[in-house]
Amino acid sequence: MPIEQIKDIVDYGIIGLLGLLSFITFWFAIERILYYRSIKVESYKNKTALELDLSKRLATLASIGSNAPYIGLLGTVIAIIITFYIIGDKQGDIDPGEIMKHLALALKATAAGLVVAIPATVLYNALLTKVDTLLAQWEIAQDSK
Repeated sequence: MPIEQIKDIVDYGIIGLLGLLSFITFWFAIERILYYRSIKVESYKNKTALELDLSKRLATLASIGSNAPYIGLLGTVIAIIITFYIIGDKQGDIDPGEIMKHLALALKATAAGLVVAIPATVLYNALLTKVDTLLAQWEIAQDSK
């Protein structure tokens, strides 16, 4: 298999995976926001049951936020390895501009990983704050009974 095909597979695989994770992040965040708007904490008799319902899918958001940079970094490392392979293969006629272009493109995977991780982490923290608020509202509702 030619090195360019391997490079394309790695590029599209890593960027595709990060795109999927980004979609999942926003899908789960929107679902959670809509759920938190509709929930009636007074209807829960048990705090643990409320916590379980409120915290669904939050672990997935946290995992995406913490692992997306590593996935991007993996893509960058593989692309740099491929770039070094290309340099070794073309020893006689190395074009510095072409090498710089390959290295710059290799960094796009890290950037994509950060583009996915930052919103996932921000959304996770915002949703976790909302969970804490809803739990406090439940405790207030229990005290007023």
